[in-house]
Amino acid sequence: MHELAVTEEIIKITIDSSKSKKISAINIVIGELSSFIDDSIQFYFDILSRSTLAEGATLNFRRVPAKLRCYNCKKEFHPDSTMICPFCNHLGGKIIEGEEFYIESIEVKDED
Repeated sequence: MHELAVTEEIIKITIDSSKSKKISAINIVIGELSSFIDDSIQFYFDILSRSTLAEGATLNFRRVPAKLRCYNCKKEFHPDSTMICPFCNHLGGKIIEGEEFYIESIEVKDED
């Protein structure tokens, strides 16, 4: 359900940034470890953007894979469900990528 509030904010930010131009696309970055679901954001966007400058805009999602740095050997790795370092078998590490969530860019239609 948190996608509802996030989608409302996406629409607000993009409309405020569009300088009153029709928005054609919104490019969003979502980390693998974030809890946001593309389909849920799209669902709410289709409803909430009606009758706004964002109506009909395409949402483009770019997923960022998770990356951890092992606390023990300091090597970077993509975690599996166990979160065990494949290099030294130490449990866990510092998350260095994968929690992102932001609007990367917006595209607006040029006025004719």
